[in-house]
Amino acid sequence: MNNSEKSSNTYMDAGERARRIKLILFDVDGVMTDGSLYLADDGQEFKSFNSHDGHGIKMLKSSGVDMGIITGRTSKVVIHRAENLGIEHIYQGVEDKYSAYSELISRLKLSPEETAFMGDDVVDLPVMIRCGLAISVPDAPDIVKERSHYVTERRGGSGAVREVCEFILKSQGNYDEQINKYLQ
Repeated sequence: MNNSEKSSNTYMDAGERARRIKLILFDVDGVMTDGSLYLADDGQEFKSFNSHDGHGIKMLKSSGVDMGIITGRTSKVVIHRAENLGIEHIYQGVEDKYSAYSELISRLKLSPEETAFMGDDVVDLPVMIRCGLAISVPDAPDIVKERSHYVTERRGGSGAVREVCEFILKSQGNYDEQINKYLQ
């Protein structure tokens, strides 16, 4: 179900939730990437990231929203991508994403309502059902989409992260300020 198929109340609810967000956390595979895993014979892992997603992250971060990654897999390429984007909070190899989430928001002194999580599978549900804004992608399992406040139009690794960043920027009234930097 995409956002145009949802009732306007649900969509408005997502916008209201987005206005409160101070921290957004992303899963990696299936959200920041298309979910494909490229493994070489020597075990080296490759991932493909969307450059538009990356710039969306930079704009949202520039507006004051903090960023983080919580992922079940461990990969050096995730560290490189996070460093490139200025993402400071990185949790890899996490089996219990909710514990990592709880530790982080406690350390940052944030309430769950001030946080968003973007995931694509059942392992993300413990965080998604407790955060302020739960986001998923169109190819997530139905059980995940049903528990999301916002389901992107774009697929993971194909602009879904950018869509969410712009949605939050617009909900918080910061989109024009970020875009005007490029129009002058």
